[in-house]
Amino acid sequence: MAAGLAIAGEGGQYNGKMTWFVVLSCMMASMGGVIFGYDIGISGGVTSMEPFLKKFFPVVYTRMKDDTKISNYCKFDSQLLTSFTSSLYVAGLVASFFASSITRYFGRKPSILAGGAAFLSGSALNGAATNLYMLIFGRVLLGVGVGFANQAVPLYLSEMAPPRYRGAINNGFQLCIAIGVLSANFINFATEKIEGGWGWRISLVMAAIPATFLTIGSLFLPETPNSLIQRFNDEQKAKTMLQRIRGTTDVEAEFNDLIKASLVSKSIEHPIKKIMQNKYRPQLVMAIAIPFFQQVTGINVIAFYAPVLLRTIGLSESVSLIMSALIAGVVGTASTLLSMLVVDKLGRRVMLICGGVQMFVSQIMIGSVMAAQLGDHGSINKGYAHFVLTMISIYVSGFAWSWGPLGWLVPSEIFPLEIRSVGQSIVVAVNFVFTFVVAQTFLGMLCHFKSGIFFFFGGWVAVMTAFVYLLLPETKKVPIEVMERVWREHWFWKRIVEEFDDKSNMEPA
Repeated sequence: MAAGLAIAGEGGQYNGKMTWFVVLSCMMASMGGVIFGYDIGISGGVTSMEPFLKKFFPVVYTRMKDDTKISNYCKFDSQLLTSFTSSLYVAGLVASFFASSITRYFGRKPSILAGGAAFLSGSALNGAATNLYMLIFGRVLLGVGVGFANQAVPLYLSEMAPPRYRGAINNGFQLCIAIGVLSANFINFATEKIEGGWGWRISLVMAAIPATFLTIGSLFLPETPNSLIQRFNDEQKAKTMLQRIRGTTDVEAEFNDLIKASLVSKSIEHPIKKIMQNKYRPQLVMAIAIPFFQQVTGINVIAFYAPVLLRTIGLSESVSLIMSALIAGVVGTASTLLSMLVVDKLGRRVMLICGGVQMFVSQIMIGSVMAAQLGDHGSINKGYAHFVLTMISIYVSGFAWSWGPLGWLVPSEIFPLEIRSVGQSIVVAVNFVFTFVVAQTFLGMLCHFKSGIFFFFGGWVAVMTAFVYLLLPETKKVPIEVMERVWREHWFWKRIVEEFDDKSNMEPA
């Protein structure tokens, strides 16, 4: 029997342990988060490197070096430059819908394998790029990889984890994103110093390292019991796997719930039509709202363009790279670790609300200082620059322990099995759509809004905090196969769900 931490059945909990088999499997699957985070971190750093700009985006390079009349806020405003960053998310959007079918009919494991292989190919192509077309095509392949990984990995983690520790396990995905960002930023700092101007190639091609781990590791991953039951009629195989990952033979309660969920799932021929029913209206709203809100926190503004933003306030290229590494990497990783420790104690709602308040205050402070101190030309003095850096760190911390990990955790745990794959695809698709929109428009918005960009995102943070307070029920420690009860007990959603039940009961058998 696998060693682990015992969890007794209490309050709807199932029997089982946190086994090393689960921990190791989830650690390997979470490499899908590392490739996503590495790309986020590497993109912002590379697009601020002068040799990279000179080779692929000479107009931006010339404007940055020679145009003394252009506003500080407009130096990097280029549709081609933003296309380099955001092309990944268009590809990821399309890939996520294909990943939904593969995940549903072939399992979570093949989707993770496909994601790793596509990302590996894209990283090789980007590192060898000699023109903009190779660069963009490599980004497209990276997007396919991220699309498959982001669709399958959160589902895999939620299904493998014991309910009591599902929050901590699933937050491991965000932790791996943070580790990827941290690694990328320090690699950017090292490669920027390489003489000869080819350091950016190392930054891009080293994405192949986590992609290789994910691709090879996925070959050895076990399939989840949920997926085995959904795809096969061999219930004994699924039960054996469930016993193995829980570290006990007493899994009848959880297994019976899986069987019931599977019977419902197999009766659904058109899951997209199904999720549109009022019965699933709460899940559909959350599948759209949560990833949308996660993107309009403005975090990708910091993650993608932190070096650019820091250069905007007057820091040098090398200083901006190391400061972005420390802020996005060290602060983000430490805060995500904190989230893993407290998510199953404090709950999702408390963390999202408190994190929202922290982000709102810090963004308003950043916007106020930049509005008062940073004009179209010149830079701000050291004292104010340090204050802005501190506020950015507080902002990143607020995101990393709240909306960062919980933006993936909550959607992955609220869907019943019959709509789980299509529901997660909607989450990933919405995430990619608005990541693309933010990435594609940010440099233009920075040019036109100037410091007002922080007030813009701060307003959205206020809206999403109110949304969570009013409409998101608490889901901590609730088994995912009986998650529907939280909607039936919620002051607002119960009316919609009960109305559907009443109509269903009135229909003739």
